[in-house]
Order: sequence, then C-alpha cells, then structure tokens
Amino acid sequence: MDRVSALDEPLKNSLGPATAKVMAEHLGLHTVGDLLHHYPRRYEERGQLTTLAELPLDEDVTVVAQVADSRILTFNHGRGQRLEITLTDGSGRLQLVFFGRGLHKPHKELPPGSRGMFAGKVSVFNRKLQLAHPTYVPLGRPDGVAGDDDASAVDAFAGKLIPIYPACKGLESWKITKAVDAVLPRAVEAADPLPPALREGRGFVPLPEALLKVHRPETKADIEDARARLKWDEAFVLQVALARRRYADAQLPAVARKPVADGLLDAFDAELPFTLTEGQRKVTAEIFADLATEHPMHRLLQGEVGSGKTLVALRAMLTVVDAGGQAALLAPTEVLAQQHHRSITEMMGGLAEGGTLGGAENATKVVLLTGSMGTAARRQALLDLVTGEAGMVIGTHALIEDKVRFHDLGLVVVDEQHRFGVEQRDALRSKGKQPPHLLVMTATPIPRTVAMTVFGDLETSVLDQLPAGRSPIASHVVPAEDKPHFLARAWERVREEVGKGHQAYVVCPRIGDDEEEKGGKGAKSGAKKTAAKETEEPTDKARGKAGGKAAEDAEKRPPLAVLDVADQLTAGPLAGLRVEVLHGRMQPDDKDAVMRRFAAGEVDVLVATTVIEVGVNVPNATAMVIMDADRFGVSQLHQLRGRVGRGAAPGLCLLVTDMPEASPARARLGAVAATLDGFELSRIDLEQRREGDVLGQAQSGVRSSLRMLAVIEDEEIIAAAREEAVAVVAADPELESSPELRTALDALLDTEREQYLDKG
Repeated sequence: MDRVSALDEPLKNSLGPATAKVMAEHLGLHTVGDLLHHYPRRYEERGQLTTLAELPLDEDVTVVAQVADSRILTFNHGRGQRLEITLTDGSGRLQLVFFGRGLHKPHKELPPGSRGMFAGKVSVFNRKLQLAHPTYVPLGRPDGVAGDDDASAVDAFAGKLIPIYPACKGLESWKITKAVDAVLPRAVEAADPLPPALREGRGFVPLPEALLKVHRPETKADIEDARARLKWDEAFVLQVALARRRYADAQLPAVARKPVADGLLDAFDAELPFTLTEGQRKVTAEIFADLATEHPMHRLLQGEVGSGKTLVALRAMLTVVDAGGQAALLAPTEVLAQQHHRSITEMMGGLAEGGTLGGAENATKVVLLTGSMGTAARRQALLDLVTGEAGMVIGTHALIEDKVRFHDLGLVVVDEQHRFGVEQRDALRSKGKQPPHLLVMTATPIPRTVAMTVFGDLETSVLDQLPAGRSPIASHVVPAEDKPHFLARAWERVREEVGKGHQAYVVCPRIGDDEEEKGGKGAKSGAKKTAAKETEEPTDKARGKAGGKAAEDAEKRPPLAVLDVADQLTAGPLAGLRVEVLHGRMQPDDKDAVMRRFAAGEVDVLVATTVIEVGVNVPNATAMVIMDADRFGVSQLHQLRGRVGRGAAPGLCLLVTDMPEASPARARLGAVAATLDGFELSRIDLEQRREGDVLGQAQSGVRSSLRMLAVIEDEEIIAAAREEAVAVVAADPELESSPELRTALDALLDTEREQYLDKG
C-alpha cells in the first residue's frame, strides 16, 4: 500500500463499522488520516487532578479525579437504591450517581482514595454538579483498564502522560485512545508536506515522528516538539493555498482604471461638505494604486461601523466610471441596497442624474436592481447597464442573474462579504469582458492573524478612525429576568429620547407572524411577559452553576418577535408614540416607505429584525433596545449598535436578556457593553468559537483543517509560514518539485475548501 492510500483508508476497515459510524457522524472523522489528525486537547499526569471548578453545564466531559466519598442510599421506602460517589480535585467537587442494579460494580471498583477517568454530561441536581451513570475507567494499569493494582503496574503508570481527546456521547476519550492505538502504526507512512530544506532549516521533527509524539508522548518535550511541527504544517499548507491563489490572480489581465482630471471624482470632491479623514485618504491611495495596474485588484476594506467605508468605495467607483468603465455594488439585502442607492444618489446630487434634464454635464446614471422591482423599471435598468448609460449599479443577488449584461464592468464592490458565497461573487465578476477589479468591504473588524489566514489572498486596508461628528455610544446589559425594573427603566429611556426629538430602534430575533412557525402563540406570551414585566423580584435568581435551569428555560422560550413586541409596546410602555415595524417579509416598496418615514422623522420607534443591521443611516436615531440580545453573535450586536450615535447626540444601546448572571451568554453581552472597539470584540468572538468556524466550516460543509493552530495565539507562526509559502510558490507555482506538499494541499484543502479561501 502506498503512502497516500494508507492514510486514505476508511476507518471501518481498522475499527469496525459501529465505531467508524460514530466517529464519522459526531467527530467528522472518516479515514485513518483524519483520526491521526484528531489530536489530544490536553494530557493528564498521574498525581495531577483535573480542575472540576469550571465544568461546563450540559456538555459531555471527560475528567480524571479522585474518589473522596462513596455511599449507597435508599429511597422510596427502601425499595430503591442509589450510589453517590463524590469526586474531588482540590478546587471543586463533582457527584457521580448510579441507580438500580448497575450500582454495585462501580461501588466495588471506585472506593474512597481511588482514581479514575470519568465521562458523561454535566447536569445540576440540588445545586450540585453531577454525572448520572457516567462511563468510567479505574486508573490502575498503564493501558487504563481496570485490573490488579500491583506494584509493577503502578510503577509503569506513574510517569505516563494520558491523552485526553475531544470526545462525544457514545465515544469517550479512552475509546478514542484505543482507536488511535489501532491506526498509529500507519503514521510512519504519512507523506511529509514540508520541503526538506525548510524542515531542517527550522529544526522540525519529521511528520511521522510528530504524529507519534502528539498521540503517545513520553515527555512534555515530546508534546512541545509535536505541537510546534503540527501547528506549522497547518499554517504553511493554508498559506501555500492562499499564495497560489494570489499568484494566479496576479497573472490575470485587467484594464487599468486611472483617475481622470476634471471628471466625476473631482466634481464630487468639490461638493463634499467635509474633509476626508487621514485614514480615508490613506486607504483611497492604496485602492487607486491597485486600480491603476493591469491585473485585478483584490482588496479587503475593513473598518469600524461608521468609519466611512461607503464613501471610500464610492470614490473608487467614480474613478472607474471616469476611466470609461462601470461599477457594481453588491449588497446582501434589499433594504441595504435601497439604502445605499438612496445615500449614494443623495451624496452625488446632479452627478447621479445622467441623461436627465437636471443632471450635470458629466453626470452618469446610478441604477438600482433588485429581485422585486417592477418589470418596466427592471427592463430599463438592464438596458441602461448593457448600453453603458448607467455607470453605476447597486443591487442584490439580482445582479448575478444571467440576463444582466454590462457594457464594460470595471469594478465590483461587495458589501458585507460574509453574506455571499464564492459562486455568487464570481458570477458577478464573470460579467466583465476582462476580470474586473474587486473591493470587498466588511464592518466586522478582523484581527490581523485572521485576515492573514481567512483573507490571505486579499490585500487588506483598515479604516480604524471615525469621521468627525460621530458621537459616543453608551451600552448596558438589561437583565430582564433578574431585575424587571431595569426593563421598565429601559422603556422610560426610550420615551425620554423621543421626548428630546430623537428616535429609537427596538430589535427582535424573529418576525412572528403565523406563517413563520406554529409556536407563535408562545412567542407572543413571552413578548407580553418581557415587554410588560412584573415589578417583583424573582424568588430564586438561579445564581452560579445552579443557573443552568434558568438559562435552559430562557433558551427554550421562542425568541421574541417583531410583530408581538410592537403590539405590546404600543399598548403598554410606549403607548402614544409613533411605532412601526420593519422586517424581511414585507413587500420591498413597503420596507422602503417605512425607512423613508423613519429617516424623515415621521416614526418615533422602529421595531425591526436585523434588516437594519448594516448600512442604515439615520443620524437622529439615538437609542436602540435589542430584545433577547443573547440570541445574537458578538459581531452582530456590534453592527446593530452602530446604527445609533451617528449624529451629534450621544447614542444608547440596551442589551435585554433573560439569561442568568453566571451564564456564558451574559458574559458575552457584558463584553459587548464594555467596549466599542470592534477589533477587541472580534478577538473575544473568535476566542469563544472553535477555530473551524473562523475558516467557514458551516459554509464550506467540510471539516476544518485547523486542529492545532490557534489563529489568535499563533500570529508569529502564521506570519512566518506566510513568508515561506510566498517564497515556495514564487519559485515553483505548480509545486512540481514538492509532490508531498501537493498531496497535503489536496487532502486538507479540497476544491470546496480552496474556493472558500476566496472568501465565501
């Protein structure tokens, strides 16, 4: 069997179909190579006790601990028995519970003073953490199997490092240990992706040795050697894939779009009522330099909410129109596309009225194209694009349809790139006679290491300076369940802002009509309870670990809905105010009309879904109340908050939640309330998620290739791997002299994954 096929062999051949099925379904492991790259998350040493103080509720865990106490209790008038075993590690305690006939074996095998490895789901009973009927292995022999604890077995076990693997229900860590033992001899057949000169120059152990050491280390130094090597592999293979894509893009031809004197851009700049920030000028210079080259620009423009990205993008679009091309802005929602079209045409004034009586002499036409437009308007927009009459188009996915043709597409601007798949963006880019320039924008700040890893094929520009006139935003968590009077005060604050002549948003996770889900009535009652909360304190605040029940109840309740909350507010806390709703199921004309009324100050409070998350700009809106804020992600909350504080008056953002104080959700909301720094929040967001999510595991549908590398912590490794990858690809773009590297690239970055690296 050759080296490649040995690791590609299905696990069922080595482990049997039942175990292989569990590994495939729950851990995403299908081949021998997959299992060899399923690394231990930590190691236990004999004498070292696992920390029990911070066990996560409702999660399957594996712990190594010591039995402090063991007793059999009777219940139901002596007809039933249960075994309670208390584990300790010096920092916390954990109770094991066994019932019925199954309690005698653990009672015998786990006497006080003994140690074992235990696995199960953490729950709470009588305010104590417990595992009910856990799977366990008494630790006595080196292989972890219960048996005679004789002196030789203890001696053999004493210095061992026990690997603890990421596990799942039905497949505990020690079962994975046995499975790894079955395939570990194949590690010697692993093809080493690192060029020998690079590996020797950096002093790395060969890959087969690294795999053996990571799974069965003799010493802590073995673990360090293995981790250093395996982290480097992950970083290097990713960076090679990205470097190859950058190299391929650089070979494509493009039309250079250089600024033209006395054109649209100069006329637009002459009318600007403010000066550009230093950051905007710097980023614009980078973009203009890219546009002037004869290969396509591939640039990521990231910046804080409200940092002026749209203005920078508009000036790039005007430059392309001046140079004879057309520019398309792709937005994720109709609300955002309409908002962009409205704000851009307002900023351009007569320059956007090409072909009309009121248009300036050198004006162009700026058209809107969305899926719900009327037939006549759509036909006219398509005609304006194909003839070149329209220099700019702003649209949704409708821009991608086959019937859309351009006269000369020179620039594609993608707003909020994470909402689009690769296929969608490439479909729009393919409409150019030659590959158009590409500008990708995101208001979700991205740490440098993530940008190098996930967006490594794009040059990056950062806008971290807010324009003059932006106001500070105060953010507070409103614990509606623990302190209902806080929620009452939140509605008072909304009334106060409206009383000052300002406006407010109320954001809900759901729409809430009957078509949406059968549980609408439950959501409605939840909305009623939350919008008009009783004023008495709850008797049990479910503090600490026992708060798991409260957190579970809050999560089981249907998310609050726009239609229900709006009804409750107009009948209760916000009676007398002008309240309207906005959500994605409304007709486009109705959505646009609501936004226009809100922007004109004719609506006091807009109760909406996240359709207002990006791009919506109403400077007079100063307050935002986010209901069920724990249902939103960190970056989404930051985006939503950026809709207020856009004018001279300070902004206020209130994060309403029913989650208990000790829950992770409350900690996440506290982090959002504590800082307005989007880059800091993006780090927090990343640290709370698996690394695989960062690389788009959900969107690509394949298992993450990052098992060892941490993109936040391993910045130096990523940066160094990027340098080496650039050098390798520059010398050998097709990797003809590195077949093992090509093999690793194919294994870790299948076609779908590699496409994802083009920012799906």
